[in-house]
Amino acid sequence: ACPGSGRLAVAHDGKKRIHVFGPSGFCLRRFGERGDAGSDIKYPLDVTVTSDGHVVVTDGGDCSVKAFDLEGRGVLAVREGFCLPWGLDATPKSEVILTDSEAGALYRLTADFQRGELKKCQMIRSRLVSPRAVAVCRTSGAVVVIEHLKPRGPSKGSTRVKIFSAEMDLIGQMDSFGLNLVFPSRIYATAVAFDKDGRVIVTDVCSQAVICLGKPEEFPVFNPLISHGLSYPVGLAYVGNDSLVVLDSGDHSIKVYSA
Repeated sequence: ACPGSGRLAVAHDGKKRIHVFGPSGFCLRRFGERGDAGSDIKYPLDVTVTSDGHVVVTDGGDCSVKAFDLEGRGVLAVREGFCLPWGLDATPKSEVILTDSEAGALYRLTADFQRGELKKCQMIRSRLVSPRAVAVCRTSGAVVVIEHLKPRGPSKGSTRVKIFSAEMDLIGQMDSFGLNLVFPSRIYATAVAFDKDGRVIVTDVCSQAVICLGKPEEFPVFNPLISHGLSYPVGLAYVGNDSLVVLDSGDHSIKVYSA
């Protein structure tokens, strides 16, 4: 979600990979065709919108991070140094925090998107296990990451939620096994976000729900926010009026829930 305008950017596997929607749900723009040109997108894995209105996409097809203006014009592509860039989120200063799933690392990318200039790309955390979804708290600067753990034996694998302070100190974590000891059902987290009060919100594809895990200092609590009407939730965003937007891959829809 764009913090200023309330527009929504969605990455998907269609002919044009990025769709930008207005607050009413009308599609304003489609761009990012599949191809080999500099502004094409081969396989988008995540998308975020910066405070200054630029759409930033991780492209798993050529292991790059690409930025566009809201008209769909490519302004920057960063290809060096990534193994498999996956999840990303923008800070209030229009920096981008992104995960590299294959390298097991977290990066901070600073750029002048208006001029198309990369200023700095710094690894801020390493030794993570297949990190994918990531979110930044707009008030505290805390960062939450979802790791995808390899399966042991016949199990299907599990996820682990890690929370770091703004200084990148680990302040809390819980994996699917630990959550299962506290909560009534197994949780497999796919997307994560912070609400306006700094609480961690995740989508769970096992229970087809959206769950609040609480603030970092009380992590984890268990508070189901949405438990009906979802089939395979894979994306989360809060818009300006504190409505929660869920991307449901099960029926290929965007669902908006009021506060």
